[in-house]
Amino acid sequence: MTTTRQVPDRKLTAKGLATRERIIRAAAELIYEHGVQNTNNEQIREAAGVSGSQLTRHFPTKESLVRAVLAWQADGIVARHQAPELGELDSFAALRRWADSYIASQDMVRGGCTFGSLAAEVVKAEPSHRDTVAAGFERWQALFRRGLTKMRERGELRPDADPTALAHLLTAAFQGGALLDQAAGESAPLRDALYGALAYVESFAAER
Repeated sequence: MTTTRQVPDRKLTAKGLATRERIIRAAAELIYEHGVQNTNNEQIREAAGVSGSQLTRHFPTKESLVRAVLAWQADGIVARHQAPELGELDSFAALRRWADSYIASQDMVRGGCTFGSLAAEVVKAEPSHRDTVAAGFERWQALFRRGLTKMRERGELRPDADPTALAHLLTAAFQGGALLDQAAGESAPLRDALYGALAYVESFAAER
């Protein structure tokens, strides 16, 4: 499976790795709040507490930094979907817990999906980032696909359930609901989108 992970320079010291991580975190927060076009090097340097030479050493171009932020945000999304309480996302109960965890969060109202918001901004403006965006979504959807495949193999989903199509549905419902949450300033759209998607997944439940 393709990933968005970027491997830092192996010659970096522990201090250098920490600096790189600090830059990415600062850039991610600024970009989430203001967008790529409205975030500049001076803001990133100040937020990360680094010099101009440190920033350019780790990220010679803005494109390289945006790519690293995309990878970092994708890592965060994947990690959140692998929380212990969600297991392998391989049961109706786990999928419901996943949905409820986001519906109860104010993150979506504040600024939408951290990865999806950035992906939507750069995928048209910067075609060179398309592969990174696609790989991030693939990692995310693979978690759903794996869990749904296990459910079908255990006989919890009917044989005609398509794990790939259902994974697309869950991801799309999340992204669309998150955007509507952000626009409306409340969490009803995401709740309705996710519960509607889950109801469709559950319609493939095998009869017992």
